[in-house]
Amino acid sequence: MIITTTANIDGKEIIEYKGIVFGEVITGINILKDIGAGLRNFFGGRSEGYEQELLKARNEALDEMAERAKSMGADAVVGVKMDYEVLGADNGMLMVTCSGTAVRLG
Repeated sequence: MIITTTANIDGKEIIEYKGIVFGEVITGINILKDIGAGLRNFFGGRSEGYEQELLKARNEALDEMAERAKSMGADAVVGVKMDYEVLGADNGMLMVTCSGTAVRLG
């Protein structure tokens, strides 16, 4: 499955538009990552725990979108956009969403 942010794929012809597809993931950030991030915020540096959680959520959202496109008979998803949001009363949840247009290639 080709997934791209561009409207077309070089060397490929889009022969059918199947529709818009989405992928959504909501994940909790655990207390140990919060403590580590708090220390890095105070002393400086990157939060590897949060970065890994974000990478995992992003990949899961893309995989979910690809599966939905595949179930529609698509070969690719074009025009992909991603969005990130922090949710929950204590901002302890991370939501990653992606959307794009499922297409069939010739």
